[in-house]
Amino acid sequence: MHTPKGIHSSVQDYHEEAGSRNSVSWLVSHGLIPRTRPQRIIALASFINMMGSGVFMVSAALFYTRIVGLSVARVGLGMGIAALVGLCAGIPVGHVADRRGPRETYRLTLAAQAIAMASLVLVRSFGFFVLVVTATQLAISASSAARAPLVRGFGGPELTRYRAYLRSLVNLAGCLGGIAAGLAIQLNTREAYLALVLVNALSYAVCAVIVSWLPALPPVVKPAGVTGRWIALKDKAYIAVSLLDGMMWIQGAVLVFAVPLWIVDHTSAPRWLVGATVVLNTAMVVALQVRASRGIDSSPAAVAAIRRAGVAFGIGMGLIAAAARVPAWAAAVLLAAGVAVHTVGELWHAAGSLELRVRLAPAHAQGQYSGVFGFGRGLGNVVAPTVLGLLCITWGAAGWLVMGGVFVAIGLVLPIAGRWAERTRPATGPAAPVPSPGSAPAVSA
Repeated sequence: MHTPKGIHSSVQDYHEEAGSRNSVSWLVSHGLIPRTRPQRIIALASFINMMGSGVFMVSAALFYTRIVGLSVARVGLGMGIAALVGLCAGIPVGHVADRRGPRETYRLTLAAQAIAMASLVLVRSFGFFVLVVTATQLAISASSAARAPLVRGFGGPELTRYRAYLRSLVNLAGCLGGIAAGLAIQLNTREAYLALVLVNALSYAVCAVIVSWLPALPPVVKPAGVTGRWIALKDKAYIAVSLLDGMMWIQGAVLVFAVPLWIVDHTSAPRWLVGATVVLNTAMVVALQVRASRGIDSSPAAVAAIRRAGVAFGIGMGLIAAAARVPAWAAAVLLAAGVAVHTVGELWHAAGSLELRVRLAPAHAQGQYSGVFGFGRGLGNVVAPTVLGLLCITWGAAGWLVMGGVFVAIGLVLPIAGRWAERTRPATGPAAPVPSPGSAPAVSA
């Protein structure tokens, strides 16, 4: 029987469309892509953003010293100044995102990041270097605070799982960016380093375009009885949680700062283990972050996860400390085991930290509260090199044990602050229910 061409074409189109839907459904059901279009847009923007950042982070120190011509001491001083000043942007920009809409605010911060990053190619002096990297850090801090309401607004009922998915995704992106940077570093030319800077700037610009594809997310109206503008700065319990969590985030610098120096200068393990530990950590985060976040969907579950994380960090630091003064094979085994246990702690801590950041913040002030939480984490990142350098590198094995004890102590104290914050939530209004996937709040300010 002959089928008219038009009918055959329609049938073929139908089957192709059905096959496409089935393919997407399979990817969604296996957790490879998010369920809704806004979630996929945020994921794509996050991936490109972090891939560009990964390209630059690996090469930043070499760019500043070899191309700009600054000393290591001046680079450290300038980055420290920039990091401290950058902490100030999150809270006010987060407040703007709450009141004016997070999509528009986030898009502006991405554009600011693109301009600031591209300006690095013009740096020729220490003063201009400090000015540009400070502008960059301000834009990064502002961008993080503006992004938080978007993730919560479009995260859907499985917000915990979606946040974990995003963390796995950006870790993968950062790893791929680092590999790409390694190829350029191998060329070791001015043009190659400048290209890495511009690629990162371009990634921010592309993200700004991608974010514009999101539907508008109107601000959430303030609950009746809530007065004042800077409510996050008056929330003592939330500030306490943020500062304690920020100190716990020193753990993020252990594997990228302390472990490489420890392996090379204090153990007999082969130097290639430095790269292997990074690969191990990244692979575990990409593969296990979603699984590790299951069930961490309340404040009690979050603080329990952070308590477990503190214990894991303590054990991991002890194993790493034991790698000194043992044969190379034993050192390699202890270091690998220590990094693996430390990464398990990182998975728990990240899941608990992200949950507290959102759970304890009122729905109408997610950006402002995210800025406060980001301040705590940023402060931890600022002091991490000094603290880890003194304890883990200068003090040696004993310092690793002391630092491990600090992590355990924070894991025990933070739940107390978390319970205090839970008791005081009615004063600022509890977080509103999460919107359904892909939807936007119906009420605007």
